[in-house]
Amino acid sequence: MSPTLTDDELPWGRERQAGRREEWQLVIAWSLDEPWRVGQSAAVREASVLGRGGPQTDDGLGRLVFHARRPGASVPGPHLAATRVSRKQLRLVPTKDGRLEVTSIGQCSFSVDGVETEQAVVDAGAVLTLKNALVLYVLRDAPLEPLTSYPAPQFAFGAADAAGVVGESRAAWRLRDELAMAALGPHHVLVLGESGSGKELAARTVHMLSPRAARTFVARNAATFPEGLVDAELFGNAKNYPHAGSPERSGVVGEAEGGTLFLDEIGELPLSLQGHLLRLLDREGEYQRLGDAKARRADLRLVAATNRAVDALKHDLAARFSARVSVPSLSERRADLPLLVRHILQRFAAETPSLVARLFDARDDGPPEPRIAPALIEALLAHAFTHQLRELERLLWLASTTTQQPFFDLTPEVLAELRLPRPETDGDPTEAAVRAAIEGASGNVTQAARTLGLKNRYLLYRLMKKYGIAESADRADGT
Repeated sequence: MSPTLTDDELPWGRERQAGRREEWQLVIAWSLDEPWRVGQSAAVREASVLGRGGPQTDDGLGRLVFHARRPGASVPGPHLAATRVSRKQLRLVPTKDGRLEVTSIGQCSFSVDGVETEQAVVDAGAVLTLKNALVLYVLRDAPLEPLTSYPAPQFAFGAADAAGVVGESRAAWRLRDELAMAALGPHHVLVLGESGSGKELAARTVHMLSPRAARTFVARNAATFPEGLVDAELFGNAKNYPHAGSPERSGVVGEAEGGTLFLDEIGELPLSLQGHLLRLLDREGEYQRLGDAKARRADLRLVAATNRAVDALKHDLAARFSARVSVPSLSERRADLPLLVRHILQRFAAETPSLVARLFDARDDGPPEPRIAPALIEALLAHAFTHQLRELERLLWLASTTTQQPFFDLTPEVLAELRLPRPETDGDPTEAAVRAAIEGASGNVTQAARTLGLKNRYLLYRLMKKYGIAESADRADGT
């Protein structure tokens, strides 16, 4: 399980340390009438109104405007055209204690984290739903700082970049910038991140942004090397070695000459075998094919990945990776999840054309737009992913194959995978169950409440108080 992040370790915590001003953001996670708006956000700096259409002059409050927010730039979009949303639908007021008060003042039914209400005081991480119209994710963040190394974006807002990375969140842009910085330097790179978070995609980004981009990219899973044949797999062998008639093999090091070698799951190699890479990673890049009398010198960059802690690697191997990049988990970039959902579903459409007529709307100016039930987006936003993007892909494929509707639905099969909702039990959950749920949700109280089958987060706050679980330490919803 992932450890609970402290406030200063969270993306907005680092910006607070840098003295940047935080503000509330409402990120569009789903829109019935304007699906192209997914990922756009509106800043709530003072008492404001969310509603359809242009400015109003009789309420004395500012009207929210949604922007395509990017580092160093924020492009405003047109006024909301959601037909089911009233011209004055939500009143939003930042509170003095650092939360956001939301009041429904329109005709569209309103819910917070799946519970219908007329008014709520929410934290970052809350999901606001206007029934069959909009799903909004509440974020607390500072303006995005300009990029230092990544080239100016040449791809549409919300789309995948040239390497295939999807996301407009602070974490996604920080990752792109750190990968670009690593790519432009001369050092071997260690990519860290949870299983399924996209470490190979990060490695390909390093290659694509490096001076070696026109050369070959060779990817191997280090955990698949047979223990007795690691040197042969890595470095190859001379002709007629170890037996007469044996062909010459270049090994993955030779295959990657001039380019980039990506070794995934390098932490799965036994420590004794990790030592076989040490001379290759020295400045001279020296290695020797089995059966060769002379050593060779490799001209390549090694990018290695592991889901283990750095100190789990052989210490002198870890020391040779001067450049290190951490790939954020979905919990660190939850506002990107709806964009990732759309990207994955559009890939499904390209790979399985039979899905298009059943579950997508055709577009003249781009790939088909998936029809998605808002309940599916709400459930995915609340889910504590353990296998990251790989798990998200599996859930979406399950939704595509089990739906009986003309859209991607939150089917019973998907619910079973998400384990939502859990059957109600007699009495309160035990203290151990509460602590386990909070730890499993990386401290996110909303997610932990859902895991426990509670109707809302406030029931969990009561249990935390009952069991003496400190709210300031364990409540990581963004405040």
